[in-house]
Amino acid sequence: MIRRSLIAAGSAALAAALLPASAFAQTYPDRPVRLIVPYAPGGSADIVARLISDEWGKALGKPLVVENKAGAGGNVGVAEVAKSAGDGYTIGLQTVSLAINPALTPKMPYDTLKDLAPIGMVASSQHVLVVNEQVPAKTVKELVALAKSKPGKLSYASAGTGSTFHMSAELFKAVAGVSIVHIPYRGGGPALSDTIGGQVEMSFPVLSAAQGHVASGKLRALGVTGPKRSPLMPDVPTIAEAGVPGYAFETWFMVFAPASTPRPVIDKLNATLHAVLTAQTVKDRMAKEGFEATPSTAAQARARLEKELPQWAKLVKERGITAD
Repeated sequence: MIRRSLIAAGSAALAAALLPASAFAQTYPDRPVRLIVPYAPGGSADIVARLISDEWGKALGKPLVVENKAGAGGNVGVAEVAKSAGDGYTIGLQTVSLAINPALTPKMPYDTLKDLAPIGMVASSQHVLVVNEQVPAKTVKELVALAKSKPGKLSYASAGTGSTFHMSAELFKAVAGVSIVHIPYRGGGPALSDTIGGQVEMSFPVLSAAQGHVASGKLRALGVTGPKRSPLMPDVPTIAEAGVPGYAFETWFMVFAPASTPRPVIDKLNATLHAVLTAQTVKDRMAKEGFEATPSTAAQARARLEKELPQWAKLVKERGITAD
C-alpha cells in the first residue's frame, strides 16, 4: 500500500513537471492540499488555518488538510514547505515570525525570499499592553514614566524568546526609550498567569487571550499594539495615541508555497483564498476570535516580507536579542 502511494505520488509529480504550467493549473488540484502550520494545535496560527481551511477547500474543489509540524519556533514546519515539491499540494501558513526568525536564528534551514513563494496575506491580530492590579500606572504615559524612574526594575512576561509577545514588547521598549526586564515563559498561558499573580508587572498578550482577564479586573489594559483601536476593546486606546507615537505592532498571518510552484498555481491559490477572506461569514468568524481578514495579492505579501525582514534584523541587532 505504501509502495503504491509512493509510485502514485511520483507519477503525479512527473506529470506535473511535464505539463505546461498553465495546463497543470487548469487541472489543479486533483487531490487534497496539505496546509502546514508550524506550531502545535490551539495557537493563533492553528486557529486561523482552521478558520479558513474548510471554505478554502470548497473554493479549490478539494479538501485543504491542516497539518501541525511544530519545532524551532516555527522553522521546522516552514522548512518542510520550502523543501517540498512545487506542485501546489504542500503549502504553509506562518505568522510574522516568518520575518522575525531569520534575525534570531544564525543558521536557518531555508532562505525566506529564495525558497518560498508568498501566496497572500490572510489575517492580522493585535496584542495589548496589560499590567496587574498592583502596578500604579493607569495609562501608557504613566507606565513609561514609572519605567524611566526605575530603569531595569520592572519586568514583563512573554510566551518565549522570539515570540510575538516578546518582539512587541522589545519594540515598545525601543520606541518608548525604557529599560524593562524580559522574563520568558513556555507559552502565553503561564506568562499571563504570572502577570496576574504579580510575579511580573506587565505583558503583551494577544487581545483574545487577555480579554476575559481584563473584563474581570484581574488585568488592566493600557493600550493595544496596532495602528487602530480594536473592536474587541473599543475603549482602550492604541499605544501610539496613548503616549508612544510611532509605535505599532500587529501579528500577521501569511500563506506560502515552495518557490518552484508555477505562477498559475499561485494565482489560483490566491484567487480562491481572496474569495474566502472577503466572504462575510468568514470575516465574522475571524472577528469573533480577534482576527481581521486581510486579503492581498501575492506581490503585496512578498513586498511585506521584503520590507519587514531588514526591520526586524535591525531591531534584533540593536537590542542584542538572541534565540537562547
